[in-house]
Amino acid sequence: MHELGITQNIVSIVKEHAKDKKVERVLLEIGKLSAIMPDAVHFCFDVCSQGTILEKAKLEIIETPGLAVCRQCGAKIVLEKPFGKCNCGSTQLDLIAGDELKIKEIEVEELCV
Repeated sequence: MHELGITQNIVSIVKEHAKDKKVERVLLEIGKLSAIMPDAVHFCFDVCSQGTILEKAKLEIIETPGLAVCRQCGAKIVLEKPFGKCNCGSTQLDLIAGDELKIKEIEVEELCV
């Protein structure tokens, strides 16, 4: 399960950017073509965040669809798999979205003094 290593890196990056403030929420963007299973990331996040400033943080995941452009006609095509066929018949597609993994937002606890 490569999601464990990926989630460990996410937790590490968030900890670095939160600068010791308690993290309330993390928003990830995971492309459907990234070969990363959001359910596995959720599970791993709970394990990886234990004992850290991310413990009890809410993890939200947005899944983005795969998108390609046809080299032959220039049409944009939504993909569910990393390959496909354009309406023009071409299989020469360039992937333009759907393989990403991004930390979109980090919400930290604000302390009033």
